[in-house]
Amino acid sequence: MAERGASPEFDWPAQPDMSLALNRMGTFDWDLDSGQMHLDPTALGVLDLSPEEFTGTPEGLRARVSPGEEVRLDARVAQALKDGRSHYGAYVRTRLRDGTPVWTHIQGHILREVNGRPYRIIGILRDAAHDPGEPGAGGEQAEGRRRMTGVVERTSAILAHARTVNDVTDVLKDPEALGHLGAVSVMLGIVDGGRIHLVAEGQLGSYVPEIEYTRIEARLPMSEAVRNLQPVFIASREEFQGSYPELWPYIEPLSVRSGVYLPLIAQGRAVGALGLLYARDGDFTTEERNLLVALGSGIAQSLQRAILFEQEHDLAEGLQRAMLPRRIPEVPGARIAVRYRAARMGRDIGGDWYDVVPLGEGRVGVMIGDVEGHDTDAAAVMGQLRIVLRAYVAEGHTPGAAMARASTFLRELDTDRFATCTYAEVDLNTGMLQLVRAGHLDPVVRRGDGSCHRVPVAGGLPLGLPARDGSGTGYPVTSLELHPGDTLVLCTDGLLERPHGAPEAGMQELMEAVRDGPADVEELADVLCDLVGDAGVGDDMALLLLRRRGTPAARGGGPLRLPLHPGDPDGPAMARHLIRAAVAAWGAEERADEIELAADELMTNALVHTDGGGHVNVRLTPEGRIRIEVEDTSSALPRRREAGDWAVSGRGLLLVDRLAAEWGVEPRGGGKSVWCEFVAPERAAAP
Repeated sequence: MAERGASPEFDWPAQPDMSLALNRMGTFDWDLDSGQMHLDPTALGVLDLSPEEFTGTPEGLRARVSPGEEVRLDARVAQALKDGRSHYGAYVRTRLRDGTPVWTHIQGHILREVNGRPYRIIGILRDAAHDPGEPGAGGEQAEGRRRMTGVVERTSAILAHARTVNDVTDVLKDPEALGHLGAVSVMLGIVDGGRIHLVAEGQLGSYVPEIEYTRIEARLPMSEAVRNLQPVFIASREEFQGSYPELWPYIEPLSVRSGVYLPLIAQGRAVGALGLLYARDGDFTTEERNLLVALGSGIAQSLQRAILFEQEHDLAEGLQRAMLPRRIPEVPGARIAVRYRAARMGRDIGGDWYDVVPLGEGRVGVMIGDVEGHDTDAAAVMGQLRIVLRAYVAEGHTPGAAMARASTFLRELDTDRFATCTYAEVDLNTGMLQLVRAGHLDPVVRRGDGSCHRVPVAGGLPLGLPARDGSGTGYPVTSLELHPGDTLVLCTDGLLERPHGAPEAGMQELMEAVRDGPADVEELADVLCDLVGDAGVGDDMALLLLRRRGTPAARGGGPLRLPLHPGDPDGPAMARHLIRAAVAAWGAEERADEIELAADELMTNALVHTDGGGHVNVRLTPEGRIRIEVEDTSSALPRRREAGDWAVSGRGLLLVDRLAAEWGVEPRGGGKSVWCEFVAPERAAAP
C-alpha cells in the first residue's frame, strides 16, 4: 500500500482518463479529512447539476438524491470503511432537474494510510441506463435487470436494520420496496414447529384465513419450498391448477399468472418462506432466478436475526419480571403503587427494579434501582442485588449501612456491572423519612397542598464502584418529614428519556405531571407512565409511589429519642426524667415508677456491657402501649438469669420480665435493640 503523498496519483483532484467521459462516466474525488468533494463535468452532467449548484461537499448531492437513498448509500460506504475494503459499489435512485427518476451507479476506490486509516475515496459515477454491453440505452431487458438489482440492494440494506419480525414484515408489505420487482402480491410465512404461519401479505389481498396456518407436509408451493429447501417457480395458471389443487381456489379469482416461492434458509434450515405472485406469463430467466434467490438469502438472515432478538428479549423480560416482587404488600398507613415497563428495542432490556419491605411497628422500606446494561446478565444481577439489599434492610441495618453492604456485595460478585439505587425508610407513625442515594436520580415529593419539589439527597457512588480515595463507601442519610397526604415518587431514568431531549426536560415534565396529576397513587402512576408510552420506551422504566395516609391507626405519641454515651453520668438521669415526663403526659403517671425502672435497667445493660453507647427510644404505640427501646452496637444477645441471694447483679432482665407486658430483642445491623412494652390506661391510647 502506498503511503499518503508518496505518488503523483494522489494529486487533488484526480485526473480521469478521457475514455471515461466518452462513455458517459464521471469521476468524483472525496477528501475524507476535509469533507471536500470534487465532481468532474461529466459527473455533474450525470446528476443534472450545474457547477454553481454543487457546493463541493457530499451535502451538495442532496438536491438529486432522496433522504432514503442517501441513508442507504452512507451505510454502504460506512460498512466498506469499517470492513477495511478497498472498493464498494451501489445503484442509487436519483432524480433529474425535472423530477424524472433515474438509476445511477457509483463505484468507489478507498485510499488508506499505512496504518489502514481511510483518508480519500476516488470513484466513478455513471448513468445506469447506459451500461456498456447492453443492446440499447434503455432496453427493456436492461431496465428490468437494473430495476430488480436495485430493489434487491435497497431491500437488503433496509432489512439490515430490522430488529423484530414486525420490522421485516413492514418492509415486505411496503409497495415501494418489493413492489418494484413487478410482483402483485408478497407473502411471508414463518416456520413454527411443523407448520408455516403466514404473517404478512401485501398489495393483492391473497391473505385468506384458510391458509394462515398450513402444514409443512401440505401440497402447497410454500410448504414444498420449506420441505425441499429449494425455490418453487410457477410459470402459468395451468401449472398453479395442476400442481397445487388445494391452492387453486384462492388463486383462480385473482389476476395471477405466475409466481415464485423462496425458502428462507439460515444456518442450513428453513426459518420461513417468501411468496411472490405476478400478473405476467412465462418462466423466469436465469438472471431473475439468481436475483430472487439472493433476495431470499438476505431476507432469511434478517428474519432469523429478528426472531433471535425477540426470543432473547422475551427471555430477558421474563427473567426480569421473575426477579421483581410478585406482589406489593399492603402497608397500613400508606398507599403504594408500582409500575414497570420493559424496553421495546429488540433484546435491549435492563436491570431496573423496585421493592417494598415492611419493617414492622409502622415502618416500611421502599427502594428503586437500575443495574447498568441491557441484557439478561443485567436482569440476573438485578435479582441478586434486590434480594441482598432487601435482606440487609430486613436484618435491621441502617439505610446507610445497608447501602454500603450492598455495594460491597456487588463488587465481590465478580461482574463489571454497577448499579444506581435510592432507598427510603419511612416511619408512618411520625412521618420521618430517611433517604439514601447511590448515584441515582433525586426523588420527588408532592405535598398534600399540591406543591411539588425535588428532594436533594446527599448521594454516594453507584453500587459496585470503589470509593475514589479507597477509604470505603460512604452513603449519608438525608432526613425529612412526610406529612399525611404527601406522596414520595421514585423512578428510574427510563421515565425521563425523551427523543431528541435532555434528561432535564424529562424531569421537568415529570414534576409537572406529578403536581397536576390525580391524588390517588394508582391513577397518578398511570398518568406518569403515559408520559413516555410504549413507543417512547427506549430504556427500561420502573416507578414507585408512596402516599402517606396518616398514622396507621389511632394517633400514638412520641417518639422520644435520646443518646446514651459511655462515661456520661448525666445522660441516664436526664433520660429517666424525660421518660417520666412523657409517661405522665400520656396519662399513665401511676405506672411511671415501673416504666422508669425498666428503662433504667435496659440503659444500664447497654452502657455496662457494650463499648459504643446507643440510644433510648420511648413512644406510645397506636395499640395503646408504652414502648421502651434501647439500641446498642453489640451483637451479643442478652439473656435472663436467676441471681443468688447475695449477688449484686443479674436481676436486670428479671425485673423487666416481671414489670413489662412483653419484652424482646431485635437485630439492628451491627447491633441490636432490646425493648419492652407496658399496657397503658385507656385514656393514654385515646387520640
